Amino acid sequence: MVAFVLGEVQMADMDRGANLYGNIGEGMELERQRDEHLRTVVEDAGIGIWEVNLLTGAISCSAATARMFGVACEALATYEDVLALLHPEDRQSTAKAIKRCIKEHGASEFDYRVLRPDGTMSWLGQRSQVYSDRDNVPTHMRGVILDISKQKKVEGELKTREEHLRSVLEIVPDAMIVIDDRGIIRSFSAAANRLFGFAASETIGRNVSMLMPEPDRSRHDSYIARYRDTGDAHVIGVGRFVTGQRQDGSTFPLHLSLVETRSGEGRHFTGFVRDLTERQETQAKLQELQSELAHMSRLTAMGEMASTLAHELNQPLAAVGNFLNGCRQLLEGSQDPVTSKVQDALGMAAEQIVRAGQIIRHLRDFVARGETEKRIERVAKLIEEAGALAFVGAREQGIKIHFAVDPSVNNVVADKIQVQQVLINLLLNAIEAMQHSTRRELTLFVAPAKDNMVAFSVSDTGTGVPDDIAPRLFEPFMTTKLQGMGVGLSISRTIVESHGGRIWAEPNEGGGSIFHFTLQAAPVSWTDAG
Repeated sequence: MVAFVLGEVQMADMDRGANLYGNIGEGMELERQRDEHLRTVVEDAGIGIWEVNLLTGAISCSAATARMFGVACEALATYEDVLALLHPEDRQSTAKAIKRCIKEHGASEFDYRVLRPDGTMSWLGQRSQVYSDRDNVPTHMRGVILDISKQKKVEGELKTREEHLRSVLEIVPDAMIVIDDRGIIRSFSAAANRLFGFAASETIGRNVSMLMPEPDRSRHDSYIARYRDTGDAHVIGVGRFVTGQRQDGSTFPLHLSLVETRSGEGRHFTGFVRDLTERQETQAKLQELQSELAHMSRLTAMGEMASTLAHELNQPLAAVGNFLNGCRQLLEGSQDPVTSKVQDALGMAAEQIVRAGQIIRHLRDFVARGETEKRIERVAKLIEEAGALAFVGAREQGIKIHFAVDPSVNNVVADKIQVQQVLINLLLNAIEAMQHSTRRELTLFVAPAKDNMVAFSVSDTGTGVPDDIAPRLFEPFMTTKLQGMGVGLSISRTIVESHGGRIWAEPNEGGGSIFHFTLQAAPVSWTDAG
């Protein structure tokens, strides 16, 4: 009975054992299938797996790893096989990184280039982990490899764009400063360095108020805090004129434009700063030049009027003198005692008439001589300064302005102020003539002319000059304007003729008029004083 029971027990134990080994076998098979499935998933994802036996140097890798190197798995049997496929410039750095990883018994990440046997190149990213035995001796290194060629290409393109943008910002005259929502400087361009005198290292991490004089320096943080709390923008997207302070403490006028950007790093403000010092100085010079031109215009107008009056008054004065002499002759032979006194008075009056005529003739001769201070002047500068005054508001009126200066034209002999007065007068007349024209084009031509002269031509598409006025266009007090005095063109003629040139007008084939005048070209041997 006992034997039977023991036999049954033994049989039961054998059955349980068989079942146990069967379950273990099934579990191992499931584990193998899971490993195979995981390996397939990893392979399909383009992830290469590899392992190095640090004791023997043998390498085992997956098919995906071999494909990335462009060889079969058997060609990656040793560490030297792998290094041989690396780009020559990356072999030394990669070897050092691997040795450091083994020495530190840790993990590492590094990228390198692979030159495949077919001549193609790719970027691979390697992630490694060193494993040690119980005695802390490194025995294996395992890891994964990813093909990061596309990523590197994108990074390269971004780097190229960034470098291009940086090179552009280096030459842009406007300074660029980036701050965060606390007013701390995060970026300081080279132009900002030149403008404020601070190096980028001296400004980044500091409050932007360091670039402002008082009281803005003390108030700036409250400005930012108010915008941060309320969102009420006063300067964002709107340019404004402010004052900056350089490193040496000097202040200067500037134009500031602010742009706000938001990203994962928070809110930033980019400021574009333009120095207005030169602009204000130029405006001051233009105003001074304009005042000088206006003064010269008044003086020339007075001279022109004096010349005209001298011409017109000389004849009646001469007639009065003749009448006085005639009266004296009529009184000769009279026995009246008062007659002698009347004759004396008439004689003195006649003398004063002659004296007045001489004064007027001297005045006319002085105006006619047109005494000027002629120098060698650059044609480009004459046009530039005259245009700056004449073309104010011209583009807002829809007027298209063209310049055509012959490259062979350089300098002329001229009194700059007087010649610019002529140019401004002609340009303003052309602009005014096109006020009611649908086509508004103004062109200034400058070209060499015969007899060593330079010809200036101002062309417009305005109403033109009426035929009945054209012959008398340059005479004093002749005008086609309702409120004009008629002395502008007369003054211009006097100035041009005093320079040895001439001025004339003709119809423009496209409608309007063309006014020409000539000046003497400066000899090449003369020094350019402009």
